[in-house]
Amino acid sequence: MAQYRKLGKKTKLRKALLRSQVTALIYHGKIVTTEARAKEVQKIVEPMITLAGKECDNYETVTVTAKVPRKDADGKRVKEVVDGKKVTVYDEVQKEIKKDAPGRLHARRQLLKFLYPVVEVPAAGKGRKKNTKKVDLVEKMFDEIGPKYKDRRGGYTRIVKIAQRRGDGALTVLLELV
Repeated sequence: MAQYRKLGKKTKLRKALLRSQVTALIYHGKIVTTEARAKEVQKIVEPMITLAGKECDNYETVTVTAKVPRKDADGKRVKEVVDGKKVTVYDEVQKEIKKDAPGRLHARRQLLKFLYPVVEVPAAGKGRKKNTKKVDLVEKMFDEIGPKYKDRRGGYTRIVKIAQRRGDGALTVLLELV
């Protein structure tokens, strides 16, 4: 007897489907899918949240000095002429960064292994391509989701039955973070 549902798909397709649904669940907080898929996604996402909850405070804050290019009012880099060449002017800035402990780094890589990269694209209008930005889902897991469920002992997701799908009669459910 298999310990997972095959969902009527070949291995690569099934894994891709589950990865995309886990990514969507973490990004949006809820997804609508079939009951069988929701139960499989639930089995994957619950240990990920547990891992994020355990490692959410496992870092140290370090102050570093960084060179940042000086910018004018338009947001362009300021350049000055040195020895006949245009050179960008840099300012030194103190920044605070989080330095992961070994356990948190391992947890981060375990989460990155399963989550797809997410890119946020503006709805419409000019500058749509220019204003896209990458969303760091692992950072979201450690900063928002992990601390939220840190004191909870499992049961981070909820399955709410909605209705039967019109085409094939499959039971659709809402899978959401509690």
